[in-house]
Amino acid sequence: MGLNRSWVESANSPDADFPLNNLPCGVFSTGAEEPRCGMAIGDFVLDVSGLEAAGHLALDGGPLLDVPFWNEVMAAGPEVWASLRAQVTALLAEGAERVAEPYLHRRNEVELHLPFLVSEYTDFYAGRHHAFNVGTMFRGPENALPPNWLHIPIGYNGRASSVVVSGTDVRRPWGQVKGPDDQAPRFAPSARFDIELEMGAVVGLPSDHGQPVTVEEADAMIFGYVLLNDWSARDIQAWEYQPLGPFQSKATATTISPWIVTRAALEPFRTATPAREKPLLAYLQEPRPLLYDIALEVGLTPEGGQETIISRTNYAEMYYSAAQQLAHHTVSGCAMNTGDLLGSGTISGPAKESCGSLLELSWGGKEPFEIAGGRRSFIEDGDRLTLRGHARGDGYRIGFGACSGKVIPALADPYRRD
Repeated sequence: MGLNRSWVESANSPDADFPLNNLPCGVFSTGAEEPRCGMAIGDFVLDVSGLEAAGHLALDGGPLLDVPFWNEVMAAGPEVWASLRAQVTALLAEGAERVAEPYLHRRNEVELHLPFLVSEYTDFYAGRHHAFNVGTMFRGPENALPPNWLHIPIGYNGRASSVVVSGTDVRRPWGQVKGPDDQAPRFAPSARFDIELEMGAVVGLPSDHGQPVTVEEADAMIFGYVLLNDWSARDIQAWEYQPLGPFQSKATATTISPWIVTRAALEPFRTATPAREKPLLAYLQEPRPLLYDIALEVGLTPEGGQETIISRTNYAEMYYSAAQQLAHHTVSGCAMNTGDLLGSGTISGPAKESCGSLLELSWGGKEPFEIAGGRRSFIEDGDRLTLRGHARGDGYRIGFGACSGKVIPALADPYRRD
């Protein structure tokens, strides 16, 4: 499958993130106007809310685009998703009458918002290399993976309120920390603040309470994917995580990219999960390739400095796919909702330069790494961390846009109210 050419010329470049093959879903605003639904095409955002209101788009059960979020479309199901994609493709295809031209806005002139209402948020720990690296640091290589890790997608329920859109500043958090030689914990700003390079799966179709879904059914429930940075306070996490796992160390912020790249756009890039070290139980087995070949990178830009790409990896490194994670999430009868967000877990590769967290890149702070103009073990105030990703096709690419956040200093006194 090659490039679908558009009359929007900037969409036809082989290095454009948003060709006609992509059409990711976002929410944007211009000036004082209210946010509305849009789709990225080349260097522009297409106002699909306006197109629907003007009668140029017709969706079953509509109007569905008259709200500043994509949840209504997501809940409408795959037939509506396909219909919308086909109608917009026809409007923007090379040679089509340019009725959509008045609804184009330059992407660098709009403000982007969260693309959907986040119902609930679950984060997984499903990257084999990351889990082994972190386990080795704390328990040694012989006990790096917990006994259950090769059998079950491990996860924890996070806070939907922590999810913010790319470009939002992230304030360094306070919390309880305790060093190995400390007699008691102390209350302090995190000194080991970190990122986690992840993908986020966005649930479109809900499931019923009490009814588990299969891996195949779970895959069909997913509307699309975003880049996801699960900011992590490693020193707070080290003190709090036993016996129930992360809590405040992961509650500061979870940054997502502003564009949901649909499952349909990613279909040509399917790839299988890795060979199993131990057989999975039947309900978790992969009926067909359910991962995606998506190249990922992390850039670190110190305040006033130049960006250094500190990591390059691929989503195909995951041990469990989003569909497997979603199916396991329902096995107890837990209902999934439209707008649920599933974080993949940190995506690290086998090499040092493919690690998806600073914890791994600096090996727990013991091996600082070089950046332009300095060195880093963990994030310093003023640093901007930027995640990027794309899948490469024949003469085109499917991009996600940037997932970026700048770390700003901790509050001088977190309990001061004046």
